[in-house]
Amino acid sequence: MSRKKRVIIVGGGAAGMMAAISAARNGAHVTILEKNPRVGKKILATGNGRCNFTNVNVGHGCYFGENPGFVLKALSGFNVSDTISFFEKLGIQHKVEEMGKVFPMSDQASSILDVFLYELNRLGVDIICDSDVVDIMTEKGSFVLKTRNGSVYRGDSVVLAPGGKAMPSSGSDGYGYDLALKLGHTMTDIFPALVQLMLEGDFFKRIDGVKFVGTAEIIDNNKPVVKDRGDILFTNYGVSGPPVLQISRKAGELLNSGKKAILRISILDTMSEEEVSDLIDRRFKADPDKTVEFSFVGLINKRLIPVILQQAGISDLKRPVSGITPKERGRIARILTGWRFSIRGTKSWPSAQVTAGGIRTREIDENTMESLLVKGLYFAGEIMDVDGMCGGFNLQWAWTSGYIAGCSAAK
Repeated sequence: MSRKKRVIIVGGGAAGMMAAISAARNGAHVTILEKNPRVGKKILATGNGRCNFTNVNVGHGCYFGENPGFVLKALSGFNVSDTISFFEKLGIQHKVEEMGKVFPMSDQASSILDVFLYELNRLGVDIICDSDVVDIMTEKGSFVLKTRNGSVYRGDSVVLAPGGKAMPSSGSDGYGYDLALKLGHTMTDIFPALVQLMLEGDFFKRIDGVKFVGTAEIIDNNKPVVKDRGDILFTNYGVSGPPVLQISRKAGELLNSGKKAILRISILDTMSEEEVSDLIDRRFKADPDKTVEFSFVGLINKRLIPVILQQAGISDLKRPVSGITPKERGRIARILTGWRFSIRGTKSWPSAQVTAGGIRTREIDENTMESLLVKGLYFAGEIMDVDGMCGGFNLQWAWTSGYIAGCSAAK
């Protein structure tokens, strides 16, 4: 009887557990080496604890990196329908919510982890936690991995699925890049994505916590390059909220390449600048004795009023509106429909949901996730130069790449 192929998975996150299951189902003896005290820690934090585990709108334009087409080719091997079917067979009933987000009916991320652990146990996968892999080498057609505590593991093939650098509290501190580089791979620059933006300005503490529905847009060289709409939240350092996270990658990309990045926010985004100016004019004329500050009560959040007026060059907030000039009114309207901020940076790795950049995909076979440089070495998940939009796209990449890598590594 032939010996089972030994597959070692470095990292017990979403991609690693998927790789372990697919490898074990294909007859391999599988060992997961996880540096945390338990596997799947990051899964529990996704979707605000509900686990938005895929998105029915996965397709062109949803992923980024040097070669976004790499993802689309891989998705043909394990797509959204395959993901939903995979989890349903494990017991996860799904539901589709706004913008195509898919959640378990239980609304619990722990459900995803529970069924993973059940299946890993059923398949006899060895899960070794508190195992921080610090070295990897090839030796006579196999792999030798050493952990920080001195343990040594040997495998016929290895799947590197250690995550990137986002959310280091989950164990993703970038250690996987060093392992890949030791085996001859190269990587692009990495930077935080799906992350809050830090803005220039000395007034943010005054509007910290103000929330509204509006549009956020990144401006590059005076041209809009990406925008999104939804709940926007001012913070003491700048701005947050789903639309901001969605467009933050472009800001990070510009800043990382030494360019200036501008954020434009529209608070009253259902009207043009001219329409807002006319609306303000009508409000002024309805009660010309009101102070300019009080005249905006009922139109925008009260805490925004003094800051916006001062940004428009109006220092005396008690001036009657009858004394506001058309030029001043125009400046207010311009801010309300297109307030511009210089982006001084993004929040750092602990705040980021995903890593932009990573191991170059041109060094990886999109059909098998195998290294084109080292036979028997496979990649899965965030370690690669692949990142997706917010809304289940990054977990779909974890499932797709993990499934393909695990199946391939077991052959």
